[in-house]
Amino acid sequence: MANYTQDCLWSEYLRAIRAPSQSFCVHRQVRERLKKDVAQMKTQDPNFQPGLVVLQVGDRDDSNLYISMKLKAAAEIGINATHLRLPKTATEDEVLHSIMEVNENSAIHGLIVQLPLDSIHKIDTEKVTNVVAPEKDVDGLTCINAGKLSRGDLGDCFIPCTPNGCMELIRQTGVSVAGKRAVVIGRSKIVGAPMHDLLLWNHATVTTCHSKTADLAAEVGRADILVVGIGKAEMVKGDWVKKGAVVIDCGINHIPDETRPSGKRVVGDVHYSSVKEQAGFITPVPGGVGPMTVAMLMQNTVLSAKRFLESHQPGKWSITYTKLILQKPVPSDIVISRSCVPKPIDRLATEVGLLSDEVELYGKTKAKVQLDIISRLRAQPDGKYVVVTGITPTPLGEGKSTTTIGLVQALGAHMKLNVFACVRQPSQGPTFGIKGGAAGGGYSQVIPMEEFNLHLTGDIHAITAANNLVAAAIDARLFHEATQTDKALYNRLVPLSGGQRTFSPIQINRLMRLGIEKTDPTTLTEEEITRFARLDMDPDSITWHRVIDTNDRFLRKITIGQSPTEKGHTREAQFSITVASEIMAVLALTSSLKDMRQRLAKMVVATSRSGQPITTEDLGVSGALTVLMRDAIKPNLMQTLEGTPVFVHAGPFANIAHGNSSVLADKIALKLVGPEGFVVTEAGFGADIGMEKFFNIKCRYSGLRPHVVVLVATVRALKMHGGGPTVSDSVYKNKLLCVSVNMRKQVENARHFGVPVVVAVNAFKTDTESELDLICTLAKEVGAFDAVRCSHWAEGGAGAVALGQAVQRASEAPSDFKFLYDVELPIADKIRIIAQKIYGADDIELLPDAQHKVELYTKQGFGNLPICMAKTHLSLSHEADKKGVPTGFVLPIRDIRASVGAGFLYPLVGTMPTIPGLPTRPCFYDIDLDPETEQVNGLF
Repeated sequence: MANYTQDCLWSEYLRAIRAPSQSFCVHRQVRERLKKDVAQMKTQDPNFQPGLVVLQVGDRDDSNLYISMKLKAAAEIGINATHLRLPKTATEDEVLHSIMEVNENSAIHGLIVQLPLDSIHKIDTEKVTNVVAPEKDVDGLTCINAGKLSRGDLGDCFIPCTPNGCMELIRQTGVSVAGKRAVVIGRSKIVGAPMHDLLLWNHATVTTCHSKTADLAAEVGRADILVVGIGKAEMVKGDWVKKGAVVIDCGINHIPDETRPSGKRVVGDVHYSSVKEQAGFITPVPGGVGPMTVAMLMQNTVLSAKRFLESHQPGKWSITYTKLILQKPVPSDIVISRSCVPKPIDRLATEVGLLSDEVELYGKTKAKVQLDIISRLRAQPDGKYVVVTGITPTPLGEGKSTTTIGLVQALGAHMKLNVFACVRQPSQGPTFGIKGGAAGGGYSQVIPMEEFNLHLTGDIHAITAANNLVAAAIDARLFHEATQTDKALYNRLVPLSGGQRTFSPIQINRLMRLGIEKTDPTTLTEEEITRFARLDMDPDSITWHRVIDTNDRFLRKITIGQSPTEKGHTREAQFSITVASEIMAVLALTSSLKDMRQRLAKMVVATSRSGQPITTEDLGVSGALTVLMRDAIKPNLMQTLEGTPVFVHAGPFANIAHGNSSVLADKIALKLVGPEGFVVTEAGFGADIGMEKFFNIKCRYSGLRPHVVVLVATVRALKMHGGGPTVSDSVYKNKLLCVSVNMRKQVENARHFGVPVVVAVNAFKTDTESELDLICTLAKEVGAFDAVRCSHWAEGGAGAVALGQAVQRASEAPSDFKFLYDVELPIADKIRIIAQKIYGADDIELLPDAQHKVELYTKQGFGNLPICMAKTHLSLSHEADKKGVPTGFVLPIRDIRASVGAGFLYPLVGTMPTIPGLPTRPCFYDIDLDPETEQVNGLF
């Protein structure tokens, strides 16, 4: 244990006997030293401050005095000390609950339970004391700390403050404890018993005496060192004490003294005037052990804070990895997933530096992470940022998710680097439809795959609820405005309550936007009432769809309002799949709870007949949306097959939205991995879609700058872009040379942003060695920093080590990140830049609806938003059957829509459904639950 006492401490105490005013300089020196320790900790983490809580039950005057001394000492040193006072009516359960709350608070490093517990109820002091977390037990009173002390584990426990202070005083006399005969009078758990252990493990021969000890005076007379804590005023007399002995008096007693204003004075357990004639050294009462006890309490608190800081250094992980047992042939994904037992998620959270109060457990294998961690780690440098994308894919996909997981398993489990994967949460629509799950595959998966692919922690359901609340609010408002006068509408929007009408805060916000600076509902003019009460939405301008997380083609176009209760107010409407909701895009791009509230408020749902945008704030629903999304904003923690951490958070569509996981997950992960670690995230579809949006939208809003692009390529996709079937070995070279143009174009697209590109050739069992080697050679020839073949699907992280090494080298290479366009350019110019530079188009054509929207959005002030192109992912052009690198085409822009809350405009290139349909034989045919084992069968 660190020694915080100063040199010549004892001499200061001896001088204090003759000049009490000098005693204060001793404690000032102790506090100055502790101040320096606190300042040193702040150099490691400017946001860090040792925290102490003193818990008191009742309001005893003596306890209040002791607590005030502790709080004052803490404040002088720089410890954030809090007095937690519970009333005399507090029950044992309430006291225990308060202690457990402090135990879970990572900002508190020391907890003192002030004794006695002054409650009208019976409280078990021993039980209460032992609920204190041992690592916060700066009083050293728990069984754990007492047990360690009795075993001699002095460096791994907190020593009770009074005995520790006594030992420091003894050391300052210069008298060696080793070999001396020591007598301790008193056997309390606070002083006597731990004092015995402390002297014993400092090699004294110790006798503990108590009220039943025979011939106490004789025992005392043999002591070289005498520590008294029996609680009897002036019991030990001078003629008991051995000449030259060290005498430490821990007693505090009150005896009558008519000369004092209070009528009493404080004395110790030792008769001071007679004992000082015999003792070599003696402590005064008051002013001796008491101040040292407080000093040792502060010392323990600072020590606890130091231990916490050392064990929670950002980027310093102590992680265990799960060893894979590979099988050939490779089993199904679900068989592999179940063959691996995941680590308890709270253990993984601790391994990667998350604190217990920063994690909300959802069972044993998934958890949510509190956003407070961003503040705690804000001074921590970020790690390396890697985005995984792909060449233009086949309909079956090229394995970006599998490559993402294989890469992080390689970087973590095999290269021993801190690494996080940040991936999107999959929609349940494809899971039960045609595509199946999205947890990676083979030996590169997020587990448990059932949890990953199904409800997870309910984020998508929260988005569904929030989205449909907006839809309900829109149609309800249309109905009520159509069926009521201005006055009736106003009176219902601002109802009488207790004889008064009062605007809600969200209504006052609307008044301010309208330029009506009034807060009293009775003072609005008729014209102001009309402007406030009527949104006057144009039903044909409504862009907000209801959503459901199921593939249901018959909801693509519906008629609503057909019930007689709606009085004939019908209109055509449609559903989208939940991941297409703007709220999902907001979740993915938000940076904080406050930012999410603002983004949700800015979502435009329609246009008024006068051409003004109507927002969720105008509808009065944005606050309620934030409430529904308050848990969804927290990233979800899971793990890979090899035990590396994964954040699963947000899952926006990659066509009408930007197709990337959340900014918040990336930011938290970058802090957790530390400057030498890696965060690997995935962008949806090919580089022309997901990667372009990752750079121009996600990075623009997050402020993050990527270090490496990993471009996934496959032999089958390159062959497809060459126009057809698998080629024979005799002609494969010319064929691949021809079809590698798509890879060349996607490498070029990535390099537009100034970031090094590593091509990952995802090997399939049907590929030949020559094909794989040739693709790697061609990739490097067209400008990739490196290109490596990967077998992570069959081998897990071991099959992606070469990729991990290439990524590590690329992350150290020079880069010059830049955006593709300036957002202040006109809307059409931004679209044209993407079409020409990324897709290879000759130009764009704005069709009438798109031209109208350019004018409307520019007029409404949305012209400076980035662009999120909505086009097919199966071709660089707008025509899915045009493979390779099409040229000579003009990109038609059918329409443009605005996701103002998310923060982008999305031009529609061609027609695409926003809710998929089910095939003839959906995946759900194979999915079932075993009622005996409760296992999910049939997921893949």
